[in-house]
Amino acid sequence: MAGAKDHSTLMKRILFGVAGVVLGGSMLLYLVPQGPATGEVSTDTVAKVGDESVTVNDIRQQLNQIERNNQVPRQLESFYAQQILQNLVFQRELEYEAKRLGITVSDQERADRIRLYLPMAFNGGSFIGMDQYAALVQQRFQLTVPAFEELIRQGLLEEKFRKLVTDGISVGPAELEQEYRYKNEKIKLDYALIKPEDLEAKITPADAEIKAEYEKNKSKYQVPERHAVRYALLDTNQLRQTVQIPEDVLKKQYQDNIHQYEVPNQVHVQHILFKTVGQSDAEVAETKKKAEDVLKQARKGVKFDELAKKYSEDPGSKDKGGDLGWIRQGQTVPEFEKEAFSLAPDQISDLVRTQYGFHIIKVLDKQTAHTKPFDEVRDALRAQAALNQAEKQATDTVDQVSKAIRQSSKISLDDLAKQYHLTLGETRPVSASDPLLELANSQEVKDEIFRLRLGELSMPIRTDRGYVVLALKASFPAHQGTLDEVQDRVTSDLKKELSVEQAKSKADELVRRIKGGEKFAAAAKALGLDPKTSDSISQDGSISGAASGKQLSTAFKLKQGDVGPPLNLGQNWFVYRVAEKVEADPANFEAQKKQLTQELLQSKREVAFEAFRSALSDRLVKEGKLKLMPDKLKSFGSLT
Repeated sequence: MAGAKDHSTLMKRILFGVAGVVLGGSMLLYLVPQGPATGEVSTDTVAKVGDESVTVNDIRQQLNQIERNNQVPRQLESFYAQQILQNLVFQRELEYEAKRLGITVSDQERADRIRLYLPMAFNGGSFIGMDQYAALVQQRFQLTVPAFEELIRQGLLEEKFRKLVTDGISVGPAELEQEYRYKNEKIKLDYALIKPEDLEAKITPADAEIKAEYEKNKSKYQVPERHAVRYALLDTNQLRQTVQIPEDVLKKQYQDNIHQYEVPNQVHVQHILFKTVGQSDAEVAETKKKAEDVLKQARKGVKFDELAKKYSEDPGSKDKGGDLGWIRQGQTVPEFEKEAFSLAPDQISDLVRTQYGFHIIKVLDKQTAHTKPFDEVRDALRAQAALNQAEKQATDTVDQVSKAIRQSSKISLDDLAKQYHLTLGETRPVSASDPLLELANSQEVKDEIFRLRLGELSMPIRTDRGYVVLALKASFPAHQGTLDEVQDRVTSDLKKELSVEQAKSKADELVRRIKGGEKFAAAAKALGLDPKTSDSISQDGSISGAASGKQLSTAFKLKQGDVGPPLNLGQNWFVYRVAEKVEADPANFEAQKKQLTQELLQSKREVAFEAFRSALSDRLVKEGKLKLMPDKLKSFGSLT
């Protein structure tokens, strides 16, 4: 691209640069978005779409970006990597299909969308300048200008495909009436939930039953190979408790890193958003009226988080009661920021209009810019310094232990423990699948236990408790278990089996008694069950801890007073009687018609787009244009 001298060329470079990230249509850009990290491209290909590849490095970059904002447990890394792979593959599939069909995003379309997201990049009709624009993008979204602009382009491209796929979708009168009944027809149930697990504790099988169960399923009760080890442990937690850190060292560390303790002006806010993007003037007026009604409810004392969960159209904060967390100055659009920073804690704003729509803002807490004093952070500094010092001492000791093991194959675990002040212990015989809590359930330790031979010492292994050296004490080969060895397992299995049978029997008996004329509560209590009565629920509701409206669809076809057949929910049984039934009132249909139409359209469009996405992948696979190599993801979530 051309340089910055020519203004029109500069504007094109600013507004139409390239990079690689996907912008979801539901993302609100005053929240913290996720973009790509930049770095060296790997040739380790995980997927290929046409001539475009997705590499391990592409996935690692996006995972690193996620981990900068959220702690990702190692055991979930593989799941995150799979999701990122799916998104990146779909992004490249859309690009491939767009080229095939001649679908493009014009410069003007991208410019218009950037103006929508960043109106402050223009002062009146004039561009604020490349430097200020780049700083604004970095501050608001933590992205470079090219990454931000490519993110915009990809979002627009997906919108075009969504429009292409879903434009012909409509909702018919019969669908609307069915949906209206689905949401508005309500029932209240007398019910009892019968759980086998609740019955297990009351079951005491006789010795003869246990023996018969064992004989019937003897081959099932194998005793796996088991190993027992002795170990010498360098406990880093104990070591940390003995470390003393002088006060002057802590003060120097505080002064050297004082910028870390600077707290900017920030507010902790909740909000309720009513979107107006793409609405006509009449629709905006209707949205404003709805927002004003909710504002009145908030000021009358209705819980703000409940209102947000019910009415907010911000998918990023709706389920959290509208909580946006702490925001700093410069992170939000000007209108939102000005109002949020002017409110006192617990104060609720008037309606605030931004390019996204109308907001109701509530401030939960405020912090003015300050530097945390030494006394406030002393304990945290001491804990971290002690941890660092203990880790250094442990590492030094481990190096010496490792050297001693390498130098002499005859050194004993006892001599090692005595020389380096390690704690001795031993495990019970464990199989490869047994928990090993005394050694922090370390998988590496368990693997080593089954590699060791008698007379050998392992090299030190890091666990959550510290460093451990292992020595094999005894090994026991796999074999057919005797009844004495596996009696606990046999008894447990038998109790589970009997409890499942009892649960089904109690469900059938309860239905028989109620249909025979007994009161529901009395019949349930006579069988040792806990009778309850639900709130009124619709088919899109649920009975907490028991069953969903969808699972109870048969109940909605019954009349008041009817007893349904026992409902099997996994191993649990649900027995119910329709205590009250309220039909959907036709008089309210028109009032809900518009919202129901929008909800049904959105649902049908999502289903259609997912079908398109699946069909596109299937077609590209058949054409040889999509190749997946998911085995390359094995490094994600591993400890190596």
